Amino acid sequence: MISFLQKLFGNNQKNKQPLLEGDDAMKKFLIAGLGNIGPKYHNTRHNIGFKMLDFLAEENDLTWESARLGDITVHKKKGRSFLLLKPSTYMNLSGKAVKYWMDQEKIPLENLLVITDDLNLPFGTLRVKTKGSDGGHNGLRDIQQVLQTTKYPRFRFGISDAFNKGRQVDYVLGEWSPEEEAKLPERLKKGSEIIESFGLAGINNTMNTYNGT
Repeated sequence: MISFLQKLFGNNQKNKQPLLEGDDAMKKFLIAGLGNIGPKYHNTRHNIGFKMLDFLAEENDLTWESARLGDITVHKKKGRSFLLLKPSTYMNLSGKAVKYWMDQEKIPLENLLVITDDLNLPFGTLRVKTKGSDGGHNGLRDIQQVLQTTKYPRFRFGISDAFNKGRQVDYVLGEWSPEEEAKLPERLKKGSEIIESFGLAGINNTMNTYNGT
């Protein structure tokens, strides 16, 4: 952790060194959890990407640091390095932060995993895909536009579509129900396993093991 902080704060804008410098490119992963910054969004359905990474960080005693375009921390496991990113750009400009950290750390596209909420899946459903459309999700749409491709891995967390007509925005920006809150810890733990499996076992094995669980 000390070396992580030294790299983070020892760099200036003209002479940046990758935080994961020296690691094999195929052993480095960018895990981008999407959400909106600020207390009013903290416990909303739309912020499940932030919540997932916060859970993983807490489970592994990781410390978040404010950096360019987001909060970051590094999770190391079995020779793999996971750069966890919570963009500070707000949801609609998520691509800017994702692209910056991919370039900064020289992380290949196939080693990017974007965590997002999904209205089209029942609550708590966990699904990993190698590619796909934005599905109407503004964060995914911006990433697609910035990266100029839909072929990047994404991890979708189902929040269901249990809202009345015309209330979609209120629903996704609303807080979890008590019933959902009670089930979240188990789902977040399973999600943490998926993130680590993505780096350790590969996306195909991860999909086979976890999709539908």
